[in-house]
Amino acid sequence: MSKNAGIVLLFTGLSGSGKSTLSSLVYKQVLEANIAPVTLLDGDVFRTNHKNDLSYSKKDRELNISRVGDVAKEIIKNKEIAICALIAPYQESRNLMRKSIENYGCFVEIYVSTPLSVCEERDSKGMYAKARKGIIKNFTGISDPYENPVNPEIKIDTTGKTPIECAQQIMLYLFKEGYIA
Repeated sequence: MSKNAGIVLLFTGLSGSGKSTLSSLVYKQVLEANIAPVTLLDGDVFRTNHKNDLSYSKKDRELNISRVGDVAKEIIKNKEIAICALIAPYQESRNLMRKSIENYGCFVEIYVSTPLSVCEERDSKGMYAKARKGIIKNFTGISDPYENPVNPEIKIDTTGKTPIECAQQIMLYLFKEGYIA
């Protein structure tokens, strides 16, 4: 697919890894630089605002990823940019999203690889602690698996880096690889 086509940027990683923060910063940088029309699809917001009929079972997580992918596909058909921030814990689901998107545009997987211990330290809502106590079931990284991406285009650990540094690293990659000008 031509790099002049629409682009989906999939930010994936554990809860607390920095996906939402980084995707928001990249979204703002794309807007400010007037690179292309851009839409931000945050998994938590999407889940809340669209069809709040899903649990956190594997089947429902896969369905949520598919739904976000369908919206992203419509966005990129117009040579726009769709930025998606999803835990997306399963390799197969990410592969299916990529395959679906690549029929219409470019797909860039950004693995926010921040270690579980750092994600737990950042958890102001205490979700990880509740998951460790068994209060929250099917919590990714604790009682449900997160399958690390096999070949992401970008792998970034936010530990010890500012969000701005990480976002700039992502933007530089997109520029160097010809996804944006």
